Amino acid sequence: MVGTQVSAREFFRSAYENRYTWAPGFPGYTTDVTFISGDTTATAKARVNPDLKAEVFEVEDEATQKAIQYQLWEVAIHRIRRSFEDTHGSNSFSYGKTLADGSVEILMGGKAEGDRYELRDNEVSMVHRHIHGTVVTIHTFTSHDTGEGYLSQRYDSVYHDPESGQQKGGRSVFEDNYEKVGDYVILTERKIQTETATGTTEQIFRFSNIALLSN
Repeated sequence: MVGTQVSAREFFRSAYENRYTWAPGFPGYTTDVTFISGDTTATAKARVNPDLKAEVFEVEDEATQKAIQYQLWEVAIHRIRRSFEDTHGSNSFSYGKTLADGSVEILMGGKAEGDRYELRDNEVSMVHRHIHGTVVTIHTFTSHDTGEGYLSQRYDSVYHDPESGQQKGGRSVFEDNYEKVGDYVILTERKIQTETATGTTEQIFRFSNIALLSN
């Protein structure tokens, strides 16, 4: 049992610190964007600033602009480097069950009471968190080793009502691809397949001609 060798807090900390994040001094970047949704294709240009805020240009459709902006923002907030103590200092950790695939469950207490994670091979393979009045559960199936930490590559997400447990919306499956630009690993493509009442929808975000901004 893992718990006989290391505390649940330290076990979780190791996986937390194994995530890939952008080093301090991230300069931001510009990129060309191709957005494919069903039979519709749109192009745009975008800039992610050093403060990680994203701007999208040269696209007329507001919904398309917001969809691109949201994906760039969502990626960037997961690249922010925060110390373990800043993020989890007020939380407590305890071991849960060990799954058949070797994943180890970590149960959260304190500020994150009710949240739980599964860890495997020094990576977080499942997240179950209460966020803004809803519960999100994310399973990671494959990851990308950057040499400086891992990034989730293929994963899904499902949202539930925290009170009733009822699922909100359809399950989405994500597939991400990356490349290294200068000293930073940056997303080049994200495919999202979402289950709906009538079938499955797909959105593809492609980012090309990525160039870091000058400091």
